[in-house]
Amino acid sequence: MEQFRIIGDIRDYIRSLDEFCARSVQRREHPTLYMDDSQGKTYNNIREKDYLFSQCKQWVIPHNQMGLSFSARWQHLKEKYKLKKKWSEGNPVDVFWVIDKCDLPHGLKFVADEKDNEHYFLTVTERMTSHQLKVKLIAVADRMSVIREAQGAL
Repeated sequence: MEQFRIIGDIRDYIRSLDEFCARSVQRREHPTLYMDDSQGKTYNNIREKDYLFSQCKQWVIPHNQMGLSFSARWQHLKEKYKLKKKWSEGNPVDVFWVIDKCDLPHGLKFVADEKDNEHYFLTVTERMTSHQLKVKLIAVADRMSVIREAQGAL
């Protein structure tokens, strides 16, 4: 077992494993689902603007530039964290992260944003029901690690 003395040691270790994908989330919010419509209309706890839904909203259609947003670089994460903190109304903001080559559920894939190489989408690669996607997003959340109140780490 390896011991880390400073946050830089953790960054170096993570870099040695593979690329990471992270997202900042207010404390008590789910890292991959939206429990209410406060951040946009949701279907089955999936935000409408994140994924391409069928007209009936029961199906999620594959699209390589739509999906749940993740940061792939510390600087990008730092900017997103500051933005989330600004709108958090004093609530703590945590960072959830996962190695991007982790064993994702079948039908999901991390894809780089064509407009920003520090931003990734957790995309859908095959048509599935919104309920199936919800189950898969819960599985991803179960694999994620968390840095509580990450301001000091960033």
